[in-house]
Amino acid sequence: MEMTFSRRLDLFGPEIFAALNDKKIALEAQGRTLYNLSVGTPDFPPAPHIKQALIDAAARDESWKYTLRDIPELLAAVGSYYQRRFGVAGITPDRVMSFSGSQDGIGHLGLALLNEGDTVLLPDPCYPVFMTGMRLGGGVPYFYPLTQENNFLPDVRAVPEDVARKARLMLVSLPANPVGSIGTPELYAEIVAFCKKHNILLVHDNAYSDIIFDGAHGGSVFNTPGAEEVAVEFFSLSKSFNVTGARISFLVGRPDVVAACKKLRTQIDFGMFYPIQRAAIAALTGPLDSVRAQCGVYQARRDALCGGLRGIGWPVPDSHGSMFVWAPLPAGWRHSMAFCLRLIDAAGVICTPGASFGPSGEGYVRFALTLPEETIRKAVAAIAASGILEEREA
Repeated sequence: MEMTFSRRLDLFGPEIFAALNDKKIALEAQGRTLYNLSVGTPDFPPAPHIKQALIDAAARDESWKYTLRDIPELLAAVGSYYQRRFGVAGITPDRVMSFSGSQDGIGHLGLALLNEGDTVLLPDPCYPVFMTGMRLGGGVPYFYPLTQENNFLPDVRAVPEDVARKARLMLVSLPANPVGSIGTPELYAEIVAFCKKHNILLVHDNAYSDIIFDGAHGGSVFNTPGAEEVAVEFFSLSKSFNVTGARISFLVGRPDVVAACKKLRTQIDFGMFYPIQRAAIAALTGPLDSVRAQCGVYQARRDALCGGLRGIGWPVPDSHGSMFVWAPLPAGWRHSMAFCLRLIDAAGVICTPGASFGPSGEGYVRFALTLPEETIRKAVAAIAASGILEEREA
């Protein structure tokens, strides 16, 4: 039987990671030492009280039924956390809903909020699900560039007036994956004012607010006056609390947007597993000392990688936040995928090609700070010994 498939699959392009994964498997079979700096999965354990909350809840038979909703204690915990962590009051239960990770939330957002042909402002480079989620909802991306000259920060003044007038949504990610830039109060105020002026819903991806370096402070978009009128925020526990596999995130903000996303979710999901909700409550209401200490470890890793690469002749600037480093290709290389394949073969170091993050990603690669500092130093030494920085792309 000949099978035809949905044309939606054509929106996503080829699976560029298959070749990297095949190379990884082949080298592992040869017994090669590999340094995997490609996937942003923390290597730290969750705090004991978070694990215990899940274990205790899982031991109860009633926990294994359909959940159907976010329990009131969870919604209250999100509100109290926003007050404690960000100094943001007024996050009431009607302004919160859970998602099985921000990727799931952003991936479905366009289905709830967009109509065919609606213009969406997306950062370029950006996390791939930004593009996927908007296109699934029929949105047409307009990419606003994050350039080195502007410290990889959004510049709303560069958005043409005719594009701004017809835009429905603007996605912003700060601290930014993959480019590692962070926002300032002044920048947030400028973005909020722009969205208010043009009647654009601002969607802020706030997955990395606890991983910011050099003494900067990570906040929420709702620290900006007026943001509650025009914004929603995806707030994730994955990176701060090392629970990536549990898939815990929340959409926070305008009640009408939250209600629309809840309506969609009732048609495709039965809600977050009850023991995971209990683990989330434990994280949100528990101590934050380990979260702050962890940030210092990430900064030491950032210093080891960026400083180490600069020391061997690869001019990689410091990341300012997130768990990623955005590195320009070394001189002599033009294509990020070709470089990544050669890097794993020559040095055993795995990173992600910049081309996977949007039109402006080509010419860069992304490293994840997910190995211990000493292992990162070994990875840098392997790159130096490989001679790849002296090679030229054919």
